[in-house]
Amino acid sequence: MLTFIIIIIMVAAILLVGVVLIQNPKGGIAANFVAPSQIMGVKRSTDVIEKATWGFALVLIVLSLASNMFRPSSSASDNSSDSRIKDAIENTTVTTPAPAAPAQQQADPNAAPAEAAQPATTEKPAEPTSK
Repeated sequence: MLTFIIIIIMVAAILLVGVVLIQNPKGGIAANFVAPSQIMGVKRSTDVIEKATWGFALVLIVLSLASNMFRPSSSASDNSSDSRIKDAIENTTVTTPAPAAPAQQQADPNAAPAEAAQPATTEKPAEPTSK
C-alpha cells in the first residue's frame, strides 16, 4: 500500500510542476509592461489552472501525511537500523590501552655534563718544547 501511495505522490508532484509551468505570471515587473488583453476564455482557463494547482498541492500534502500511517514501524522490523546500532553498541567490548612505561628521569639541566671516561694510557703526553 505504501508503494502505491508513493507512486501517486510522484505523479501528483509531476503534474503539479507541469501545471505551475503552464501558468502565466500574474504580477511582478512583466505585468506593468503588458497590455491587459485577456478574453473571457483565457480568464476561465486561468481559473481552471489555478484550481488544478491548488488541487494537486492539496493531494500532495494529504498523501504525504497519509503515507506516514502505512510506513513500517521500527519496532516491528528486525532489520531496522536502530536495532542494529543498539546491538552493535551492546556487543562492543571496550579495550583500554596498556599503561605506558614510566619515562626515564631526565638529568638536571643545570648539572655539568659528565666527562667521558678516557682509557688509561701508559704513555706520557708529549711536553711542549719552547725555544
